[in-house]
Formats: sequence, C-alpha cells, structure tokens
Amino acid sequence: MSDDHTHVQEFFTARAADWDARFPDDAPAYAAAVAELGLCEGDRVLDAGCGTGRALPPLRAAVGASGVVIGADLTPAMLEAAVRAGRDRDGQLLLADVAALPLRTESLDAVFGAGLIAHLPDPAENLRELARVVRPGGTLALFHPIGRAALAARQGRQITPADLRAETNLRPLLAASGWDMTSYVDEDARFLALAVRRG
Repeated sequence: MSDDHTHVQEFFTARAADWDARFPDDAPAYAAAVAELGLCEGDRVLDAGCGTGRALPPLRAAVGASGVVIGADLTPAMLEAAVRAGRDRDGQLLLADVAALPLRTESLDAVFGAGLIAHLPDPAENLRELARVVRPGGTLALFHPIGRAALAARQGRQITPADLRAETNLRPLLAASGWDMTSYVDEDARFLALAVRRG
C-alpha cells in the first residue's frame, strides 16, 4: 500500500465515528447532486469513495429496487460507520481502491464521487479507472456539498491555482482520462462537475 493510501486511510479512520455528526445538513445537497446525474430505474451506479454512505439513499431512490448501487471505499472504518447508519440497506458496500476496482469493464451506467478528487493519489490514472467501469455515454459526477472557496475558508487555507477542482484544471484532466465535462458549478453552496464517458 502506498503512502498516499496510508495517509487517506489514517485521515478518514480518525474521523469516521463522528463524520456524519460533523456535517448533519448535507443530505439535501447530496440528493440534488444525485438528481443531476439523470439516473433511471434499473441503472447501475457506483459511489466511489463512499465514506459513510451519505449518497447511497438518494442513489437507491434514483435507480429503484431493480437498480444496482455499490459504495466503494478504501477505509474500513468509514464502511463500518455506513453500516451503523443503516446505509448498507441502500447499496452493496465494497472495501476497494478506486485505482483498481474489482468491477467489470463497462458494467456501470454512472459514478458518483463526493469529495473524491482531492484524495486521489494519481488523479488522471484514477479517473481513467472510473471511465473503464462505465459504459460509453455513462456519467460521472464529482461533487462537494460546499464550493471551493467555502471549503478553503473552512480549512483555513487559500485556493491555489493548482486546485484540481478549478475548471481550468479539471476539464483537461477529465478529457485526458476519457471523460467530456458537460457542466461545472462552483458556488458557496456546492461544487458539482458532470462528465460523460466518451465512446
């Protein structure tokens, strides 16, 4: 396991038990972001880096009982918190690294990634792996329940030109990874970039 993976696991393990309590009002933002994915009854969707599974209930509602919802995360403690919250009823939880997903090529219709991009050790390669498991024309949502400026202020830092979530950085990164960005929103209340997998 690389140092990047170890760092991510240590960071989230230390915060897993009270993660949901720290962000109790995010459910409407998650539901709104999931709605923008345009999922249909019976679709197959992955919540990449699902954490405590906050996106799983709206994803399940979007794809219905006939759909497939998978929540994959690298940190066992976050998946355990998802189970304690009962979110394992909304999707299959999978201990997995988004850099090497144990999923068939082109087996999904969409990927949802909340707060994911900043924690990817090799963003271009990891986004290619997400493209691998999505069918041509399938969608990707990169989401955060607050925008870049609000997040930086919360963390006591400044936004830098190197921020991967900046449109000028994210658009070419996605393009190089097999995705075409279709929309980009960065407001105080949310960050949401949508992309479609090229055929």
